[in-house]
Amino acid sequence: MDIDVSPLILNWQFILTGLGFTISLSLLSIILGAAIGIFGGVARTYGGPLLDTIVGVYVDLVRSIPVLAILVWTYFAFPLVIGESLTPFTGGVLALGVHLGAYITETIRAGLTSVRPGQMRAALALGMSRTQAIRTIILPQAVIRMLPPLGSLIVIAVKDSAIASVIAVPELLRQSQVLAGKTFRPFEIYTSAMLIYFLICYPTARMIDRIYRNLAPLGAS
Repeated sequence: MDIDVSPLILNWQFILTGLGFTISLSLLSIILGAAIGIFGGVARTYGGPLLDTIVGVYVDLVRSIPVLAILVWTYFAFPLVIGESLTPFTGGVLALGVHLGAYITETIRAGLTSVRPGQMRAALALGMSRTQAIRTIILPQAVIRMLPPLGSLIVIAVKDSAIASVIAVPELLRQSQVLAGKTFRPFEIYTSAMLIYFLICYPTARMIDRIYRNLAPLGAS
């Protein structure tokens, strides 16, 4: 098998455009998922039985459905509910963010409950409100403990962004598919795409692991 990288060299801007969409899609879905996860995790831990049940239903529902099914439903069916069409990119962000949010919710809940209950009682005894105690005492410790699973979820979010290719989001995999079809060089194109994903995900995972090792003593309680 002969290897020809000239299609990559000649079309590097095409691939770079896909990489830009991959990064944007990943970042926005992570931000949306984090917002959902923070609210959901705090609600499940401190919001009382009703909020715990409501958020729990969302978590169980989303985690029981394949992300691809959520993506397709969001892009094709959700517009019928709201009466507005979605761009592929917007549909991808919403679907991936909602999917990721369910996992971040449980990660945050686990982190919050890992902090000894006595710290909350002590903070309340000192005159702090529950919100102040969560923000200044509980959450800083919990965040450190959550770093390893959150790091894994960030990497998963980047990899899951490739699924958006099925609704024609021009991210890295979609651009690679188009280029491979035009140049008839699937080996070189798809191998390069895999390498780019690796160069994004592996350093990210190692960086988060390093941050956690440095901060781990601060999360002890």
